[in-house]
Amino acid sequence: MGRATTRGRILRIRNGSVDERADTLVVEEPLEIRVNGKPLTVTMRTPGHDFDLAAGFLLGEGVVRRAEDLKVIRYCAGATEDGSNTYNVLDVSLAEHVPPPDTSLERNFYTTSSCGLCGKASLDAVRTRAQWPVADDRVGIGSRILMELPDRLRGAQRVFDRTGGLHAAGLFTVEGETLAVCEDVGRHNAVDKVVGWALRQGRVPLRGSVLMVSGRASFELVQKAWMAGIPTLAAVSAPSSLAVELAEEAGMTLVGFLRGASMNVYTGIDRVLLEEGSGHAEELTT
Repeated sequence: MGRATTRGRILRIRNGSVDERADTLVVEEPLEIRVNGKPLTVTMRTPGHDFDLAAGFLLGEGVVRRAEDLKVIRYCAGATEDGSNTYNVLDVSLAEHVPPPDTSLERNFYTTSSCGLCGKASLDAVRTRAQWPVADDRVGIGSRILMELPDRLRGAQRVFDRTGGLHAAGLFTVEGETLAVCEDVGRHNAVDKVVGWALRQGRVPLRGSVLMVSGRASFELVQKAWMAGIPTLAAVSAPSSLAVELAEEAGMTLVGFLRGASMNVYTGIDRVLLEEGSGHAEELTT
């Protein structure tokens, strides 16, 4: 199995002091995902939770809907020229009742860790038809619980503590209970991992849940949340205009700049329940 971290030598300069020492680096390696033996995509990721990553990716693309749609996920033996296994190629066998991916979704090219949508022909190709509606999921979440989520997410980032170089995504209940937290060099991969975990656990659709991400809220992350039936997405940084547009279309609650005792609620404001000591509505929406 691949490792999430490795060691390297660095020259550290601090306040005029110079020393050479070992440092922990986050690993970034390619993962090729095949479906029924046919290559579908290659993404740069941090090794770990690879099966969840593949499952979450296929859910986000609309290929699968439930755990029973997945028959077997396995690493491909003999993936290299010398016949060894690099654990960087895996194959997903779909259940007999699941049709193979539409050719328009195939991404047989290199995808960077910073962008899970590179190579899409158009925006329309990204707007996969959502399989789980979220607009009718009216479960609210208290503003104070929302404000606690960044610290809970950060507290679960074990690899970040050693490297300082990973994104994180976490699934939480509206009571603030942690369901799953995953880290990855790519934001979209971290989300795929937690969503894939939920899919394989039979928890999709994730009604009444909150997806918390450590970076910004992009269009692709809103799409992945929508496809998993998650009604609320919160981020410590800014959303893009397209993310806000899609969240509004989906009927999702989108929260940005969630830091300390402040946040901006961009869509689905009615799900955020203001509580004493958490500020006024004007502060939460500006």
